[in-house]
Amino acid sequence: MDDQKHLLPGMSRRGFLAGSAIACAGAAVANPALSADAESTNTPPHVEIPPEDYRIQNGRIRQSVMGWCFKPMPTEELIEACHRMGMPAMEGINAKFYPKLREKKMVPAIVGSHGLKKGPVNSDHHAMCIEKMREGIDKAAEFGSPGVIVFTGMREEGISDEQADRNCVECWKKVIPYAEEKKVNLVLEHLNSRDDTHPMKGHPGYYGDDVDHCVELIRKVDSPRMKLLFDIYHVQIMNGDVIRRIRQYKDVIGHYHTAGVPGRGELDDTQEVNFPPILREIVATGYTGFVAQEFIPTWPDKLGALRHAVRLCDV
Repeated sequence: MDDQKHLLPGMSRRGFLAGSAIACAGAAVANPALSADAESTNTPPHVEIPPEDYRIQNGRIRQSVMGWCFKPMPTEELIEACHRMGMPAMEGINAKFYPKLREKKMVPAIVGSHGLKKGPVNSDHHAMCIEKMREGIDKAAEFGSPGVIVFTGMREEGISDEQADRNCVECWKKVIPYAEEKKVNLVLEHLNSRDDTHPMKGHPGYYGDDVDHCVELIRKVDSPRMKLLFDIYHVQIMNGDVIRRIRQYKDVIGHYHTAGVPGRGELDDTQEVNFPPILREIVATGYTGFVAQEFIPTWPDKLGALRHAVRLCDV
């Protein structure tokens, strides 16, 4: 559009833009919905949300979604929405809904085990971790999931990095033969320890907060069933150089997560990560596993936000 056509006589383009800015500021004061405080809860005006009947077209990326991000939406509603889009998987939902996924010819993209706080960093936790990982492997094998998510746990006073490494590898080695038998991966998630603003945006004190270090631990386990969960959000915050690291670690990556950085919001242009080239690189590596949307919706239309992300990643 040619802005010059809309200038009043005697008004320069600079004057027009300045006046427009003042008018917009006044509108924001008059209408709280347009204020800066409300920006995070309104869909950006330039964003096109796919229609409700949108379906994945290319399918070169097998997309999943992390269910916890969309609470308090009922899980059944989210399953139906994902099925309508043609998504083959979901994760982060209660296992009681796995039969519902099966009805829809979907699978759990990854199955849970022990939590992220009490992990194998401390050998006192090994019995619990081993039990939970084995339970997860059984559940994954039953419902056709390729992997079980595992964590290092938090740093603990009195445990050196060297001992923590030994403890983690020792614990995973006790479980990996069972994972190999069941043809299920153990997938170690790297998390950022920088963001302390929200309990799910960052995890201060988490031991596995360096993706290069996580890969070292994985390689010490020395099994094709020990993999890395490459969470693009966490990697960008802690390490960066995302595409180069995808190329570098493609042989050990068993799962991906997405989210906008820094806010863990939608995958739009208010965030610093440009996702389409990253997804194209994932395809180029020959990866055939799942990529899960794990952003926390801020737009009023949460399912619209999911459709937007799914279409963006359908490269």
